[in-house]
Amino acid sequence: MSQACPLLFRQVDANISKMSAIAVSGGVITYLLTMQKFILVFIIIDFLLRLSKYKGLSPIFRASCFIKKALDLPTRLEDAGAKRLAAIFGLAFSISMLGFDFFGLILGIWIVAAIFISCVVLDLLFDYCIACKVYSITRKIYPQLFE
Repeated sequence: MSQACPLLFRQVDANISKMSAIAVSGGVITYLLTMQKFILVFIIIDFLLRLSKYKGLSPIFRASCFIKKALDLPTRLEDAGAKRLAAIFGLAFSISMLGFDFFGLILGIWIVAAIFISCVVLDLLFDYCIACKVYSITRKIYPQLFE
């Protein structure tokens, strides 16, 4: 089965996306250690800002841009579709963890967090996007959703 990522035909800097993923993962780990809901709320708001037309207001995006500039990292352009899909998945994971927290389902929080962090690690270390795989499989099973 061939992989098909959603394409937006708009380019984003993959290095900034990866730094944002590291920051979000750090936030999730901090949440797991402290169980402070405001951390998840912050992550959710940040994802919503990055997915909206107000990307420039996202604290994580702004910090990632600053770090990229400070470290003088090269620009590595990729299509924004896969990164946007990954952000949607990240938002869903974050909302799920907050929902599990609301209902006191600690095991659910840990399972979702483990999946979330595993997805980030796969992307960071191997450029392997689970969101694209899920998209590709869903597109083959339910082609009418994408017409």
